Amino acid sequence: MRQFATIATNAFMELVRQPIFLLLTTATAAFEIFLATPYYFAFGDEPKLVKNSVLAAMLLAGLFGAVLTASSSLGREIRTGTALAVLSKPIGRMQFLLAKYTGLVFALTLMTYVNMVAALIASRMVFDAYGSTDLGALGIFAGGVIVAYAIAGFSNFFLRRPFVSDAFFALVAMLTLAAYIIFAFTKQRESLGQWASVDWRLVPAAILVLFALWILASLALACSTRLDTIPTLAICSAIFLIGIMSDYLFGLHAEKGSWWGSALYTITPNWQLFWLADVLETGKTTFPWIYVGKAFGYVVGYVGAALCLATLLFEDRELS
Repeated sequence: MRQFATIATNAFMELVRQPIFLLLTTATAAFEIFLATPYYFAFGDEPKLVKNSVLAAMLLAGLFGAVLTASSSLGREIRTGTALAVLSKPIGRMQFLLAKYTGLVFALTLMTYVNMVAALIASRMVFDAYGSTDLGALGIFAGGVIVAYAIAGFSNFFLRRPFVSDAFFALVAMLTLAAYIIFAFTKQRESLGQWASVDWRLVPAAILVLFALWILASLALACSTRLDTIPTLAICSAIFLIGIMSDYLFGLHAEKGSWWGSALYTITPNWQLFWLADVLETGKTTFPWIYVGKAFGYVVGYVGAALCLATLLFEDRELS
């Protein structure tokens, strides 16, 4: 267990020290805030437009993050011989893969948390044609990002600590603090006679997006046992696109009793199960947490199958 924890921790720290991971997280959070700043004139559908957009940005950023981190965590270590050096010790290949996946999951979870905080701020900043841009919240968010990078610069210059990882952890803390200040001490008029408020239903919606990213990470890890970054990205993107259309491509045939339609519909991950942005506009003030629990069961089963496939592909992989 100690070896497992050490490999998982090293994998996590290796991922958060990559500049692309920090840039992807910061850029996605900033883009989500940007989506809540312009005038849309969407005839009252501005909140729906912004919420759908921030969830889509979160999902796409996670797709690239899952592929890039999986390829970096496993594929590069296979190419450089680091994996061979680790596996020369009394560590099984399955244990090595599971530890790598655990570190990958923690990194993706923190990235999604930052994006979720930005999404909550964006839901608080959104306004219709009778409102105006919340410059106060925008300034507080920008100040949080600047302070996070300043802290990392200080620790790097004076304490000789790695800049990227310190900037990432400082970003997690500063954006959380910025969100608290915005929610507790600022107000904005969303429309005539109505004050803007945070849509906390984005929290379970973001958790469902995170579940989808865990599945993508397991598939990317399985591809990384044999392929490089670009082929892994191509395959995962294809699986993502096919999974979005799985109800149309395979679901209709499965309902008609087609054996191949049922098989492909079962194998292909259905991303629509994790995309419930439309539920946010039904007028309900609560979110079906029971559905989130059922989705977690689906994730456990699919991730388990994907990791079993990754283990089979990794068992006879030549590492020398």
